[in-house]
Amino acid sequence: MAIMSFIFVFFFFSSLQPILSLYEDQVGLMDWHQQYIGKVKQAVFHTHKTGRKRVVASTEQNIIATLDLRSGEIFWRHVLGPNDVVDGIDIALGKYVITLSSGGSILRAWNLPDGQMVWESSLHGPKHSKSLLLTTNLIIEKDNSLIVFSNGRLNAVSCIDGEVLWKKDFEEESLEVQQVIQPPGSDFIYVVGFAASSQFETYKINAKNGELLKHESTAFSDRFSGEVSLVSSETVAALDSTGSILLTISFHNGKISSQQIPVSNLLEDSPGLAVIIHSSVTGIFAIKTDAATIFIRVIGEGKLEVVEKTNHETVVSDALTISEGQQAFALVQHAGSNIHLTVKPAHDWDSNLLKESIKMDQQRGFVHKVFINNYIRTDRSHGFRALIVMEDHSLLLLQQGAIVWSREDGLASIIDVTTSELPVEKAGVSVAKVELNLFEWLKGHVLKLKGTLMLATPEDIAAIQYMRLKSSEKSKMTRDHNGFRKLLIALTRAGKLFALHTGDGRIVWSHLLQSLHKSESCRQPIGLNLHQWQVPHHHALDENPSVLVVGRCGPSSDALGVLSLVDSYTGKEFSSLRLVHSVAQVIPLPYTDSTEQRLHLLIDADKHAHLYPKTPEAIDIFQSEFANVYWYSVDDDNGIIKGYALKTKCSGNVADEFCFDSRELWSIVLPSESEKIITTATRKLNEAVHTQAKLIADQDVMYKYISSNLLFVATVAPKASGEIGSVTPEESWLVVYLIDTVTGRVLHRMTHHGSQGPVQAVLSENWVVYHYFNLRAHRYEMSVIEIYDQSRADNKDVWKLVVGNHNLTSPVSSYSRAEVITKSQSYFFTHSLKAIAVTLTVKGITSKQLLIGTIGDQVLALDKRFLDPRRSVNPTQAEREEGIIPLTDSLPIIPQSYITHSLRVEGLQSIITVAAKLESTTLVFAHGLDLFFTHYAPSRTYDSLTEDFSYALLLITIVALVAAIFVTWILSQRKELQDRWR
Repeated sequence: MAIMSFIFVFFFFSSLQPILSLYEDQVGLMDWHQQYIGKVKQAVFHTHKTGRKRVVASTEQNIIATLDLRSGEIFWRHVLGPNDVVDGIDIALGKYVITLSSGGSILRAWNLPDGQMVWESSLHGPKHSKSLLLTTNLIIEKDNSLIVFSNGRLNAVSCIDGEVLWKKDFEEESLEVQQVIQPPGSDFIYVVGFAASSQFETYKINAKNGELLKHESTAFSDRFSGEVSLVSSETVAALDSTGSILLTISFHNGKISSQQIPVSNLLEDSPGLAVIIHSSVTGIFAIKTDAATIFIRVIGEGKLEVVEKTNHETVVSDALTISEGQQAFALVQHAGSNIHLTVKPAHDWDSNLLKESIKMDQQRGFVHKVFINNYIRTDRSHGFRALIVMEDHSLLLLQQGAIVWSREDGLASIIDVTTSELPVEKAGVSVAKVELNLFEWLKGHVLKLKGTLMLATPEDIAAIQYMRLKSSEKSKMTRDHNGFRKLLIALTRAGKLFALHTGDGRIVWSHLLQSLHKSESCRQPIGLNLHQWQVPHHHALDENPSVLVVGRCGPSSDALGVLSLVDSYTGKEFSSLRLVHSVAQVIPLPYTDSTEQRLHLLIDADKHAHLYPKTPEAIDIFQSEFANVYWYSVDDDNGIIKGYALKTKCSGNVADEFCFDSRELWSIVLPSESEKIITTATRKLNEAVHTQAKLIADQDVMYKYISSNLLFVATVAPKASGEIGSVTPEESWLVVYLIDTVTGRVLHRMTHHGSQGPVQAVLSENWVVYHYFNLRAHRYEMSVIEIYDQSRADNKDVWKLVVGNHNLTSPVSSYSRAEVITKSQSYFFTHSLKAIAVTLTVKGITSKQLLIGTIGDQVLALDKRFLDPRRSVNPTQAEREEGIIPLTDSLPIIPQSYITHSLRVEGLQSIITVAAKLESTTLVFAHGLDLFFTHYAPSRTYDSLTEDFSYALLLITIVALVAAIFVTWILSQRKELQDRWR
């Protein structure tokens, strides 16, 4: 009986362990997921007494979202297509969000509480034009209507069902409509604009049926340029093409009158091009130059009066109706580390409804936009809240002189990502703030055991979650022995660096780079990429790691470059350089100096190579490796691939010992009439290859062609470079190349007839996998090419390996002509891809898996064995033992292989993989509009216990086994004694 009890207890706890492990795996796989909306360009408040208060926003990333006004959390959001740019948003009838997008071609209504689309209308017209949305309270046939001007046509659209009630065409080619205006309480609409850029046109339209009531035009001697500011329902202000003359144009009762005044009369001692700031404040408009902003009031018959001039950076909100016939607007000005928020009534500039000063983090930059909303205080006075968009694309809500909440929406536009190690934890010093005592430890494991046995109450489950967060080591600011804790350094489109902790995704620090800040010397700064600059090891551990940020002052490749060096631990920008040369290419070299600073070559547009850092030690190291430096360039537009080596020091007018001329070694010119380059791919510099040999089923050895100089190039027919289906299969083909970038030798070339891009590719070890569309089969395909080195085929004798008579350690050169063979295979794949990556491990032992970013914005893991070119329909027994999977025409999609589970990484752009110190595990970071990070073990965590392994259950199991052994021993002794007495 005791033995039966022991067996029962043993199997009971053994059966619990897989259940626990599975639960912990599901919890531990996904570390964090963050959602963003991007830089807000329009916002509308909804603060009715009924329902939750929220703000509706549209962003530059083509997102429509509603945010909780109390916390800034997302209620719902919709990500529109890349070509479905949002032109305008508004709220109609208090329950519909109205959006105008796609150049004014699509008008939609969304249900405000849940974001469900109510209706959609297509608004086409005779020509392309500016898109304008006007929400009115006008009732046509017992129906509230929207007035929309787009594609050269004025439309009245029902708010209820999206039906077009009437439409009016403006077909004159030279007419550029600037404003659609409905005077308050009227049943007519003004349409104003310019014809031939020098003639002002006004159209008076019956708002109930679209009938043209009156048309007036006036010619001006100068041409118009820029925006038109609406001063009142019958007055606009505009600048001439030179920006030197300000015009105010009135069209009262259809009669056009105008006033002109030189801008210099208003902006004394303020040189620079003047622009009108868009605003809807009645009777007031603003003009801005590089040096100042002035606010002008229109009085009487077009007369102008300067009410204020400021030299501070100033942003103006649109007008807000706060009561019958009364409007207010907001001004935001910078003064040092503070911003001043002022709300003024539109009719009285000298008085203030609100004046506050808020301390602002200087790393957020200047205010770019402001939107205001009012509420009634308990004393029946007006209170105001302001939603501001900062230079770093962050979004903040200000109320009562404080920041209520903030959102770091700049992370929705990441350009590049690199990683940095955390500091080493010093002996005797722990960063953890909480140490659990024995009672708490036991209590925690008892609670976990209750959860495993499904006996936990809701209070127990909450306590378990709290204790996990409290005792978790994920968020410690020191390295862990498994290499899971790191910093993700991300560069955003706004020119800001973020350091994210991989443990919980929190922002450790952020820094708005001065080198990427707009200035007189750099009008259009653009961040390009990130590189690891200093990675301390051994003797340099006292140094903090740092990253190199590369940018340039303009979109063209010949624009001057900018560099920044940033401390990875603190975010301090300790060096910033404005270069005297352009930056077309950055090449990290495999050499470091005594302080572990990595050497970099910056290639300019003229193919000169510039060495950084500019130190004597760096130049000495570089000179010793001078003959071993090669690089290549790819000209996508002209279809030319070239290889280069260093020649001599630059022979320019200014002596620079860190500048080198280059010489062209080889070039590949693709026929422009038949091939256009669309994709290139190379191996990751930090990829580890466990073995160069591959043992196949018949005990033969194949040697992988391992080269860091391998380049994959994909080209398509020029006609097929557009969208899928734009050409017939006969007109389309896909050609892929494997090229040695040192010698220019084409190692392999293959053509896929009837195929088309876009192509996503990943190159790892000796194989490349790429994804494309097969027009003939009307399906996506994935192909694999593996390349092997035949010149080492005689190194298969094991005795040669034992006694050392082999050439595996002999020098390998790209100039020694290797005899290569390739194996390839193609498979159907049901999904379109947005990104593709491969898992990385520290030693390269763990089996490879492809991480595929699908069109559904999820990340799918696919075993590389499914893309083995040696797969056959009926593999032999030896091949099955090797792990060869029987051939099928399509690749499987296993639902459990989605490492994002049910989550989506909206707008997925890239997947980054980083090797952990634990061989079984790779760190995966996917980013787009959202961020997602996880630990992923392609071959399971065979070398470690799970993070939340139940030591209590293990202890109970051991105690039960010991007790069972002890009881069994006692019973055995008794039985033996009884047998002897017999």
